Amino acid sequence: MENRQADRCLVVSFGEMLIDFVPTVAGVSLAEAPGFLKAPGGAPANVAVAVTRLGGRSAFVGKLGDDVFGRMLAAILRDNGVVDAGITFDSGARTALAFVTLRKDGEREFMFYRNPSADMLLTESELNLDLIRSAAVFHFGSISLIAEPCRSAHLRAMEVAKEAGALLSYDVNLRLLLWPSPAEAREQIMSIWDQADIIKVSDVELEFLTDEASVEDEVAMKLWQPNLKLLLVTIGKKGCKYYTKDFHGAVESFAVQQVDTTGAGDAFIGSLLRKIVEDKSALQVSNMATIIILYQDENKLREILRFANACGAITATKKGAIPSFPNESEVMQLLERV
Repeated sequence: MENRQADRCLVVSFGEMLIDFVPTVAGVSLAEAPGFLKAPGGAPANVAVAVTRLGGRSAFVGKLGDDVFGRMLAAILRDNGVVDAGITFDSGARTALAFVTLRKDGEREFMFYRNPSADMLLTESELNLDLIRSAAVFHFGSISLIAEPCRSAHLRAMEVAKEAGALLSYDVNLRLLLWPSPAEAREQIMSIWDQADIIKVSDVELEFLTDEASVEDEVAMKLWQPNLKLLLVTIGKKGCKYYTKDFHGAVESFAVQQVDTTGAGDAFIGSLLRKIVEDKSALQVSNMATIIILYQDENKLREILRFANACGAITATKKGAIPSFPNESEVMQLLERV
């Protein structure tokens, strides 16, 4: 109990970490790219670093290959202040790789090498349950739901975190190329929907899950479930929309020169979680068992989302995810300029 009390600001992020290879020239196909920049990636790991870059506390739970890339990624997490006690290594599988094509508009296309990669092979018995129980927020995506044994490990980790009183944060992070079929993706993504307290989807993911090419409120509310505290829909350079039980609205983003949108969504959700756990008016612990989001003050929520939008915007001005995440000073400079 003492350890849990000391870690009430800890964000534990679960899932994949990999190497992104980004073309040195934007707007070309992978075949046409003259070279690639190697960068750490993987949405859950990105979120963990986004939290620490802003002065918060985070940990990562996942499996890497026992290879030069896996050891490099673990070192990058440590160098960025992320607790690595939840990382395991697999000597029989490689660390996942992703080649990411940058189009002229800064958006991405993917080619993955993970058949299977180490992250897919994490088992329930390898979970650091004490670390998971110490979380104030337990954050995850949907890629870890694709294949066994990682899917069972994911479900067990969620169960343990929930029982320990953590807030469950779900960023869909849809990567259709990795799923057997769109139908399977939709079914598995929605299979844990009613367990999350915070859910973030992009406008593209909203369309995929609702089969509606719209970000109107009535479409977004099709994804609402009674256990949700906060539903977020990110709409790229336009900002985000938010929905709670009592109110909803939109917060505009910031005009920047986009170079690479890789990691912008991870910066957004990481900064949101960082602000939630530090702001006692937004996060309340009751009997050390239940964490309840208190967004009775809509202005407070809008302030947090404006900060998160700024983090996403700054990240999009540079190449790669982790190298582009801003610190608190950079975010405040942008907020003060507008």
